[in-house]
Amino acid sequence: MRSSILTTAIAVAIGSASFSAAAAPSDQELAQLKAQIEALQAKVTELESRTDAQSDVNIDTAAKLDTLNTGSARVETKGGFKVTSADKKYEASLGGRIHFDAYAFDRDEASTTGTTEFRRTRLTLSGKALGWDYKVEQDFSAGSTTDGYRDVFIARSGLGGKWTIGHFKPYRSMEELTSSNEITMMERPFSSASGLYGGRQFAQGLGYLTGGDNYTFGATVYNTRNASGPRNEGMGAAARATFAPINDDDNTLHLGLSVSHENANKGSGDMRAAVAYAGRRGPSQTIATTTGASGDSVDSFGLEFAGAFGPLFFQSEYAKAKFGAPLGASQDVESWYVMGSWFLTGEHKPYKAGNGVFGSPKVGDTGAWELTARYDNIENKDVSDLEVSSYILGLNYYITPNVRVMFNYTKGDNEFTGDKTGQYAVRTQFSF
Repeated sequence: MRSSILTTAIAVAIGSASFSAAAAPSDQELAQLKAQIEALQAKVTELESRTDAQSDVNIDTAAKLDTLNTGSARVETKGGFKVTSADKKYEASLGGRIHFDAYAFDRDEASTTGTTEFRRTRLTLSGKALGWDYKVEQDFSAGSTTDGYRDVFIARSGLGGKWTIGHFKPYRSMEELTSSNEITMMERPFSSASGLYGGRQFAQGLGYLTGGDNYTFGATVYNTRNASGPRNEGMGAAARATFAPINDDDNTLHLGLSVSHENANKGSGDMRAAVAYAGRRGPSQTIATTTGASGDSVDSFGLEFAGAFGPLFFQSEYAKAKFGAPLGASQDVESWYVMGSWFLTGEHKPYKAGNGVFGSPKVGDTGAWELTARYDNIENKDVSDLEVSSYILGLNYYITPNVRVMFNYTKGDNEFTGDKTGQYAVRTQFSF
């Protein structure tokens, strides 16, 4: 820049001299031209001095900013609130969710009451401290202190995976491990803790999870109590493996297998499969029970088949469990569902390869619309007509990445009692 200014000035001066070359310049004109060139040279020198001074200021400011950045905590507010220490050894993130529901029923034989409720009101604190991960999640809709504990654990990487100690979900059932912020329907199917693993959604124990671009393996050993349950000596173990032979940005095919064993012992609560077959707060049917006092066990295995191809999504699971009984033979329970959805606005459900589950779509400025449907069935194979089923039709409107409105119509069918109750349900969901 400096040389260009000087060059331009000299060129102008020479040009002026050349322009008047036809007429011999007088001594006075030559003196004026010389004075102009000297004035321009002085101006250029002044500009060069200012530029050097400003460069020194810029370098000094950049150095100070670097020092400030490396010596101060970093605060991020995109999608939530996160603080990271200057040495990056500590992190803390604050999140939460509000799920507000309204229910109305087409009554049949069972007694039901339409209502509104906060299905979930959670605050979540998670982060890292000196190489350890931690998470503390409280659901105020479920109660205070331990009644509302959800994920409460510490974790650390090792042996190619992550070890988790505390209160969390055992590794079984694809839909059970999908976040409540991202499930397709308002309630999970019968082959989850909404049925087959009723009352045993969270447990206290030790877990290990590893995975890659298209596979996962997780195993858990746990006490059969949850955080708010009484002390007992019951023990359980569960394992789940998944594989996605197709997995790219637009197409995913998922296969999964899980097994579970839960053994009642001194102080154990009853292990029960019970379902609300016409939606939450609707009529319920117990399918099988292994009493805690019996000392018997519940064994189960499950199969998973799911995929997302462009705007189309499907998911299905089959689970079979054997409920031990102190008197008589054990009872076999089978449960399965088929679920699908279609994004009318062309979005795609992403696959979370590290967990082997599907997440929420990317939502643009105009939102996203999703049509949904599911058929659900559970049956006790050893008790005549002890079978219930339901079908659900739904519509999801993703207003923003944080806000979703859900509508579900559920029609339940209880072959054991003959009840056929229907439910209309709406959820307004906010999460961050």
